[in-house]
Amino acid sequence: MTTATTRALRTTPLAPTGTTNARVPPAANPSLPSLTGLRWMAALLVFGTHVNNFGYFGGTGGHLVNWGFGAGSTGVSFFFVLSGFVLTWSARPGDRPLAFWRRRIARIYPVHLVTLAVALLMALTLAHQGNPTPKPALANVLLLHSWWHPWWQTLNPVSWSLACEAFFYASFPLLILLLRRLGARASAALGALSAASVLVLAWSDAHHWWTYTLYSFPAARLPEFVLGAVTARLVLLGRWRGPGLEASLALAIIGYFLVPQIPPGYSATVCTLTGFALLIPAAAVADLNGLPSLWRHRRLVRLGELSFAFYMIHLLVLRASSNLLGTKPHFGVLAGLGVTATAFAVSLGLSWVLYEAVECPARRLLLRRRRSAAKQQPQPEPVPARREAPAGPSE
Repeated sequence: MTTATTRALRTTPLAPTGTTNARVPPAANPSLPSLTGLRWMAALLVFGTHVNNFGYFGGTGGHLVNWGFGAGSTGVSFFFVLSGFVLTWSARPGDRPLAFWRRRIARIYPVHLVTLAVALLMALTLAHQGNPTPKPALANVLLLHSWWHPWWQTLNPVSWSLACEAFFYASFPLLILLLRRLGARASAALGALSAASVLVLAWSDAHHWWTYTLYSFPAARLPEFVLGAVTARLVLLGRWRGPGLEASLALAIIGYFLVPQIPPGYSATVCTLTGFALLIPAAAVADLNGLPSLWRHRRLVRLGELSFAFYMIHLLVLRASSNLLGTKPHFGVLAGLGVTATAFAVSLGLSWVLYEAVECPARRLLLRRRRSAAKQQPQPEPVPARREAPAGPSE
């Protein structure tokens, strides 16, 4: 980030102009559409790695797909860092934990239950899907299955990351309370500690210090979430000192293509963590300051809105297709592209249905009672703003 950009950010108030009395609720922080666009790219990386795993391409095409998407599972790490950033950015002052958890349940649980039902139906009707036993299925419903490695890919395999997110949500009220008590230096120290813990965990995982891999273990993925929260806090304080959007993207791409050079699994997080932790706040700062950002394009933002539903449904589409195409068919380039394009189109179409018919209506339904009750409460008399210059973000 340039000096001019940093100065502009630090002098841009995130509170309403002219409101200095603590009893006046601050306005919501500005929206950050570039982060929504980036979320779609992360979902696309995960789709690509699953296409690679299903072996749609053979020969040269297979080598190219493996080169481009062999590290695509790191898109999940991007989601974890992004989740910490977005939740901290959008945290409401005085918000109660129960209200926060209610909103998060309304955000993810309806799509989770619907895709879980689809996965169960597939398991009962299609060949080679495996029939889950009641205990791991119940653990999946409750988003606890990632805590026990033999269950981590029960039914809809991608839901393992939701179990991690559920743990992050449970921890967030304490985390945001801590961050709001810390200044910029202490927050940066917490971020450095989180990054160091990823290094230690990766080394331990690679040397088999644990009884099973840490890749899907929620507690092991918490540092990524905390690092995202710390970067959001630093941006809110006007103390972010990271590089700009182009340099951050370059670092993220370099880290992505370093992944094949290290042992697979949790260790891949080490390669991409720095780039992701720089790219997300850089995109946020670009939005705040009106700087150019490809990720703010309206079509990318729209796809980003569908990304959660796309993430949750795409692997089920690929699994269903395996009953028609066989295991690792290794098609030629043209046939592989045709099959991939079809699977992508079906997944995207179903994600639109999930978003419009499940995610949005269910969220409105689950939150409607709370909003109705809030409207019925008597509103306090407005406090006149004092005539003085607004303060910028403080430590």
